[in-house]
Amino acid sequence: MAWINHGERELYSSPWVTLGLADVEWPDGTRFDHHLIRCQPAAGCIVIDPERGVLLLWRHRFITDTWGWEIPAGRVDEGESIVDAARRETLEETGWEPEGLTPLVDFYPSNGLSDQHFHVFVATGATHRGEPSDPNEADRVEWVSVEDLREALRRGEMNEGLSVTACCYALAFGAFGDLDA
Repeated sequence: MAWINHGERELYSSPWVTLGLADVEWPDGTRFDHHLIRCQPAAGCIVIDPERGVLLLWRHRFITDTWGWEIPAGRVDEGESIVDAARRETLEETGWEPEGLTPLVDFYPSNGLSDQHFHVFVATGATHRGEPSDPNEADRVEWVSVEDLREALRRGEMNEGLSVTACCYALAFGAFGDLDA
């Protein structure tokens, strides 16, 4: 029972996002216009350090006018590997260079509307390289315990989709190891 895309028309395009209209056919033959959003993939990293905990950013998001804890993440640049993007974004946003990156989860957060693809890695350590290269990314960068991360999830203090999914996945599948004892 696949939907058939008979073609797309671009409504708006920028380096960040393309908005389109697809001519879609349902299995019963009904055709209709379906709005869609095309995005570059994004990569994020849960950085774990046995002595420090989990590296998070406290950020304000103007679109929803909300504050919350997030993992470092961002767009994969043209020609850049996904793991290199996760490493670069972590260093840029936190000043910490992650080490030992391994894939944790990848997913489409809203595949009924968008092709945005999130890729999340776990880093098993990090080296401090200095201050974040863009001080406008976060109000603060902190190492928090796994229990504090769990409490932030419970209290709704982590409310950004990529971070919530990544951290819940890490908790469910034991990615925090001995830190979650």
